[in-house]
Parts: sequence; structure tokens; C-alpha cells
Amino acid sequence: MWSVVIVQKKDKSRLIFFKKANKIAGFGYMRCITNIIFVYQSLTMFKEKPVVFLNFYKSCLSHFRQYKRLYLLKKYSILLSVLVVSFVLYVLIFNKFNSYNATQENSFKAFVKSNELEAIKGLVIENLKSPYDEFDYIVKKNDTIEQILKKFDIADEDIKLVVSSIRKKNLSAIFSGTKIKIITKEDDTGVSRIAKILYPMSNTRSVEIIRNKETFLVKDNILKLTIKEVVVSNIIENNLFSAAIEVGIEPNIIVEFARIFGFEIDFQRDIRKGDRFEIYYEKYIDENNITRNTGKIIYASIFVNRKEISLYNFKYQNESGYYDVDGKSIIKSLMKTPINGARLSSSFGLRKHPILGFNKLHQGTDFAAKTGTPIMASGNGVIEMAQKYKGYGNYILIKHNSTYKTAYAHLSKFSKRTRKGNRVSQGEIIGYVGSTGMSTGPHLHYEVIANGKKINSQKLKLPSGKILDSDSRNKFEFERIKIDVKIAQLRGK
Repeated sequence: MWSVVIVQKKDKSRLIFFKKANKIAGFGYMRCITNIIFVYQSLTMFKEKPVVFLNFYKSCLSHFRQYKRLYLLKKYSILLSVLVVSFVLYVLIFNKFNSYNATQENSFKAFVKSNELEAIKGLVIENLKSPYDEFDYIVKKNDTIEQILKKFDIADEDIKLVVSSIRKKNLSAIFSGTKIKIITKEDDTGVSRIAKILYPMSNTRSVEIIRNKETFLVKDNILKLTIKEVVVSNIIENNLFSAAIEVGIEPNIIVEFARIFGFEIDFQRDIRKGDRFEIYYEKYIDENNITRNTGKIIYASIFVNRKEISLYNFKYQNESGYYDVDGKSIIKSLMKTPINGARLSSSFGLRKHPILGFNKLHQGTDFAAKTGTPIMASGNGVIEMAQKYKGYGNYILIKHNSTYKTAYAHLSKFSKRTRKGNRVSQGEIIGYVGSTGMSTGPHLHYEVIANGKKINSQKLKLPSGKILDSDSRNKFEFERIKIDVKIAQLRGK
């Protein structure tokens, strides 16, 4: 640099010395500085030829391009260095993070397998556990609300208060097979207290008991229902029950249908494949169109034994009954068969006794059926006996009038109302098929006693029931026509 300043006084040799200085300076900032000094000296010297200045310009432009490449190289080198350093730091941090996660995961797995977690889980569950306990109890025979509540160790004062409250409202009746829901809560002393009780009294009525501080609120909930009339028919392929169930008829309607025709038809022997039936009856439905109960059968017909029997419900002398198209009551003094779903297994007459082994007069009719099959009273009357009796086992004797009595033997059990002295209605269930006493299998032994003598019930010609007078007959004809019109309308729906 200093050599350039010294040679500035020598005009002819100035360019030569500048080039030497330029070589000494190299390619960088020093070369640019020397070029600037050279430009300055050249411009102050008017004796210098233009060609010299032109050479200088070319040289300066060349050096500038070299400097630019150098600058860009340094610039990208810095960026590349930054990227390399960043990548190295990322790899180091990522490895460190993975190592930390692996350590934490191993620690967590060890914690899960430890007993400490089980202790914590138990503590959390205990804290989250509902203070209420809920129980569902199926009512058994002869159960009472008081007896049931005592089975759950409920405080005596709660039981007494609940029982007293429902008795005042006549809501204490419960029935075998129904479900009672009981919700309790422990007080500060650990004693179970009643929070809520819910139980049904029928298909449309339920009782709800709710704690209200130290007392109980008793609600008698009655479901609002709408009457819907339907007409249903079907062809019998196997038996009446299966054919009726197939088209959605409720079981209690089927039983009532069989009871109505029980005076004319033996459903075990008279029914044939291809016979048909039709029932016009009432349903009680809720707001969701669900059937909650059924009403009366308004009309019923059955084609059997190559003839059709049609019956209409009609109220005569303040009593509803069923009458045929001619206005004759279907009711007779005694039913032909007091049981449905059974087969005749032994007729009235002389036979070899299945247990004693010798011939003996069989003074009744045996109907084989499954244990528990309902048995009906074959006529209105008063129960004279309902107890175990000799080889008959569980035995019922009903007096119908001054002439007729009927007897039912080998029952598994009696119905609730079957007691000596009680009055029963025709078709009312009085007991259930069993095999008590001298019996080889479940069946009903049925006897008809006329004036103290046992007779063959299957050959008995039973007298008809009520006969409509002229005024009632006219009313019946009017009601019958209305029913026929309604059936025709419902059939089209």
C-alpha cells in the first residue's frame, strides 16, 4: 500500500508500480483500495493517455466480479454453516427428548404394575361411588311391603312410616311375580334409609314412594290410556292358542275366547286343521301406541264341526253375556270342559286302575295336561271343599244348585280365592293341574254329581241359560247390526 503512494511522483512508471502493489494486495478488500487510489491518481494526471484509463477500467471491473463471487461464496457458506449447526442441534435435542420419553414410559409402566396404583384406584372409586344403593326384588307368594323392606336392613322408623302411609291410601296390595324397585341411602351413622320405592298394582297403575325430608310422599300413578277396537282373524293350523298368538292376540283374550265357547266346543277334540276364527275386542293403548291392557270381547266367531258359531256381547238385566244370532244365550248351567290345552286321557266307566291294578269304575273324566295348567269352575256356585281329600290329593267340590255339584282332583295348588264358603263364577280359575294323591302323572280328574250320583259329564245334556224377552230381543237385534257394520269397517283397515 505504501509502495503505491511512493511511486505516485513518477508519472511514467506509476502504472507499473501500481500493478505490483495490486499483486501484493491480493484479491480482497486491499485490491479494491488500491484500485480506488489508482483512479484518483489517474484522474488528476491530464498527461495520461485515454487508453491507460480504459485498461484501468477493465481491470477494476474484473476485480469487482471476483469480489462479488467471493462475497456470495462467503454468504452461502455462512447459511450452510447455520443449517449444519441447526441440524446437529435438532438431532441432539431429538435424541435427548426420546431418551426422556423412554425413561418416563418405563417409570409409568413400573408405576402401573405397582401396588401404589391399586391403592389410588381404590381410593378414587370409593370417592366416586354413588351414595345410593338400588335393588330389584321379585315379589313372592304371601310377601308384604313390610317383610320385603326388612330384608334390606332398612331403619325400622322408615319401614313403619312407609307402611302407615300406603295403608292410609289403600295402596299396600302387591302381587306375586311383580317387581319392586327399592333405592336406599346410608345416613351419617351408616343406617340404610329409604330414598324411593316403586311397584306396580296393575298394567295401568303404579305406586311411587319418595322421601321428603323426614316424611314420605306417596303417589298413585295412573297411566292415561285410549280405547282402540280391533278385529283379528286367522286359520287354525295346529291349535287355537298358537294361531291366535301368530296374529298378535293377547293371551288373556285367548283364554276369554275359549271360556266363551267352552259350553259348545271341546277345544281338545273338536278343533280341526283349517278351522277359522275371528275376534272383535278392545285394547287399551298408551301415548306410544303400546298395548297396556285389554277390554271386553265384543264379538267372536269360530267355524268348527262344519258350522259357524257367532256370539255377540249384550247387556241383559244389568248383566253382560254372549248371545248367538238368534238371541239365545251361550251360557249353560255347566261348562262341557273346565280346562283348556288338555287331552282326554281316561273316560268315565270301568277300567283297570293304574295304581291299584284291578278293574274299578272310573267315576269321572281325566284330562292330561302340564302341571300348572289353569282349571276353571264349570259353573256358578259355592265352594264346599278345598283341601286334601283321600286319594284325590288337593280336591275342590263346588255346589252349583240343588241338583248339580262338580269335583276337581289331583291339583298342584289352589287359586287365592279358592276357600270353603267362597262363591265362584263360571269360568273363574279355581286351581292348577298337578299330580297329588293317587296319580301317575299331571292331570285333572273331573266329576259331575247330579242328585248325589256321579255321572258321565261328556254325555250330559246341559240346559241353556238365559232367554231374551221380546223387548230385549229388539234391542239385541239393533246392537247386533251396529256391531256387524263396525266389524265390516275395521276389516278394511
